[in-house]
Amino acid sequence: MLVLIAIAVFAAVSALLHVYIWYLESFAWTGAARGVFGTSAEEAAATRELAFNQGFYNLFLAIIAGAGIVVAAAGDRGIGVALIFAGTGAMLSAALVLLLSSPDKRTSAVKQGAAPLVTVALGVVWALIG
Repeated sequence: MLVLIAIAVFAAVSALLHVYIWYLESFAWTGAARGVFGTSAEEAAATRELAFNQGFYNLFLAIIAGAGIVVAAAGDRGIGVALIFAGTGAMLSAALVLLLSSPDKRTSAVKQGAAPLVTVALGVVWALIG
């Protein structure tokens, strides 16, 4: 039971971070997000539509993980953890792609992927002992 609580906590942290990323990419891209992502005004204007779309990918991953937390808390642990895995596994995969494709963004990749990595690792432990 303690492992399941830890999974839910790290999944919630992962989801909240991705909701924040959604906000930055979809609504603050040409403003506050420029400082976070290090883009010029010209780069931000040129990539605004792409960032808007990418932001929603982050939101949908957060929703999947959040739905998993709710389903697990409601009593269906198997489906709940599967949804948590789907959301945080995709978050972790995206962080790995960022790390491998843009080594200069290593810090961002680690921030984006740390909580999902812990969530997935705990999920594996839960599946093995559960």
